[in-house]
Amino acid sequence: MDVEELESLPAKELHDRAVRYAVRHGDLGFLWDLLKVIPAAEAASGNTGETANDLSRVSALLSDAIGAGEGELGDALRPVYVEYLSKHPDA
Repeated sequence: MDVEELESLPAKELHDRAVRYAVRHGDLGFLWDLLKVIPAAEAASGNTGETANDLSRVSALLSDAIGAGEGELGDALRPVYVEYLSKHPDA
């Protein structure tokens, strides 16, 4: 899929495709990058209280990475998923 096609997908689908591809291919770099941007995305989506928790607990970040495709958080992370999926057209 090209970037335009990816941009048209819902955040949940982008998340699911990107995370599934990264897990299947052992792309820990992407998963780590996702974990690093989740606190900022939480803050951008209005969940500032969650930001402090995410920064202090890696387990919370891992949990967030698996479920970060829904709601405002998923929408805030759309650019991350689109960029990753555009580099991996077979995802």
